[in-house]
Order: sequence, then C-alpha cells, then structure tokens
Amino acid sequence: MNQTLINDYQQIVRGRRSIRNYDPSVKISREEMAEILEEAALAPSSVNLQPWRFVVIDTKEGKETLAPLAKFNQRQVETSAAVIAVFADMKSDEYLEEIYSTAVEKGFMPADVRDQQVAAIKGFFEVMTFDQLKDMNLIDAGLVSMQLMLAARAHGFDTNPIGGFEKDKIAEAYGLDKERYYPVMLISIGKAADEGYQSVRLPVEKITEWK
Repeated sequence: MNQTLINDYQQIVRGRRSIRNYDPSVKISREEMAEILEEAALAPSSVNLQPWRFVVIDTKEGKETLAPLAKFNQRQVETSAAVIAVFADMKSDEYLEEIYSTAVEKGFMPADVRDQQVAAIKGFFEVMTFDQLKDMNLIDAGLVSMQLMLAARAHGFDTNPIGGFEKDKIAEAYGLDKERYYPVMLISIGKAADEGYQSVRLPVEKITEWK
C-alpha cells in the first residue's frame, strides 16, 4: 500500500499531465489498484447505476494481448504499471435492485422509496433506445475515468487517457461480451519517467457565458 498519499487538491489537479513514458520498474499492487478503483467509483452516475466496468491489464500476457490493439500507444502499454480498459455495461440495470436494496440495508433509503424508484427506473429503461442508453453511459464512464485519473494522482501515480485503440476487438480479446460491454477508453497508469508537457487551456471568459 502506498503510504504517501497526496492530499493537496491544487497539486493533484494542476499537476496532472498526460504521461506517455513510465518507469517500468515501478509496479502497483493489486491492493492499491483496488483502492484507486474504489475511490474512482465514488463518481456520480445516472440513477446511481454505476455502469462502468474495468479490466486492469497488468500482466505480461495481458499487455501482449493489448499491444496490437493499441498500435499507436506502445510506450504506454510497455512501460506503464498497468493499462485500465474502461467499459460501459449496457445492461447495468441488472444491478438496479441490488444497489437500491443495499442502500435500504445501510439505512440510506427507506424501503418504500426504493420500491417507488426501482419501479420508475425500470419503466424508464424499457422505453430508452440503445443510443440514449449509450449516451447516458458514456457520460457516466467519462466521470469515473476522470475521477480515476485524479485518484491515481493522489496515490502518487500518473496517467494517460487513450482513445485510439481497436474498440471493435478489445472486449472479446479479454473474454467480455462485446454486445454488452461498450469500450470507452484506455487509461495507462504508473510512475512518470518524465514530467510530461504542460498544455494551454482556453481562458474562462472564452468558454463561459454568464446569464
């Protein structure tokens, strides 16, 4: 377990870089990786369905499988401690009753509220199109991915979000149902071997309107 957690918000947010070159000698224990994912999964999601699913690729064999699927990101695959494949579960509503019943058990929600909300959400899902569901899930998966990258920073690691990979092949490559699990992005994670590049952001007055 990493005992040197960073609690400085400014350092976490303003110090984040997209790192493409990592120290290959630095590994992340599965215990600590689980902590990072647990913190990431505190992100909000539509009706709390938490549709994100992760495949942590941290073995030699796993990376060999990934290499031809991420041809333009070989440095990240080779040098990172792991690459996390983020998927959206298109059948996340199967966990609806489990999530809401657990909330009742923990005292977070009365049983009658659970029953009302579960019924309403089921009705909502019955009329949703695939594209509507995908759009909703992609927003949620984006939220958890950003939170994952910030959680990694808090643990002293760096990341790089990757969108260029063989999205039509990656689910099956790791034994997932490609009809159910929609690929969102890859996130490489490890100890930065360089500082990365600072990048420019548009000023707030160019990206914001006040009404």
